[in-house]
Amino acid sequence: MFFDTHTHLDYLQQDTGESIDQLVQNAMNMGVQKILMVAVSQQNFAIIEKITALYPDRLYYGLGLHPLYIQQHTQQDLAQLNQHLINRTANLTAVAEIGLERAIPALLTDELWQKQGDFLDAQLQLAKQYDLPVNLHSRQSHDQLYPFLKRIQLKKCGVIHGFSGSYVQAKRFVDLGYKIGVGGTITYQRANKTRQTIAKLPLDSLVLETDSPDMPVYGLQGQPNRPERIRQVFEHLCSLRKESPDLIQYTVWQNSIELFGHQ
Repeated sequence: MFFDTHTHLDYLQQDTGESIDQLVQNAMNMGVQKILMVAVSQQNFAIIEKITALYPDRLYYGLGLHPLYIQQHTQQDLAQLNQHLINRTANLTAVAEIGLERAIPALLTDELWQKQGDFLDAQLQLAKQYDLPVNLHSRQSHDQLYPFLKRIQLKKCGVIHGFSGSYVQAKRFVDLGYKIGVGGTITYQRANKTRQTIAKLPLDSLVLETDSPDMPVYGLQGQPNRPERIRQVFEHLCSLRKESPDLIQYTVWQNSIELFGHQ
């Protein structure tokens, strides 16, 4: 059994034209029992809530304001997020996707970098207020993200999604209580630093994710990524670890359920 802890199924549906029923069935056929959908802006809050309501035992969701779209986010969006968290259903189990983005120069002006920090801070405070974990975007920003997480200590912590940093950076997050999201990156031989890091981290600090329709696994570049491809990520994870596949599967499942299963 697998739990895909980071997807954008709404975008996958747009990309493929397939129904949500078909996408969920495809995933289940490959052993993906549970899926977390995450938001990127206030505009997809309602659609994500609607989709997950169709599969209350399979689909969970996180709502948040992604740093890639920092130019469009407003204080009103934060107020809307707060309102959704107040009125949340059992399947709203995370504040996500939130974080910091340093790979795009246009988002690094003094004003926008300050705004990224302000919105991250506000959303971490909401996660703390409602006792929810977070799912964190961190591109070229691990060292900048860490002080926020250290200062605003969440009870349930969450996941550093799509991690591709050093072992030292990963271990600092793990020591705070965060999990590391393991996705398609480890299927690329050239991603040596990330592969070595994932091989060395404690098994109870790892969760699996696809980021579908993004972060494709090796050999399937150019195609929309899908939750069922988590099986390939798992196989690569097993090849990097000393533990048995059964133990890896069980531990990673438990890690995911404890974080993002029903509260």
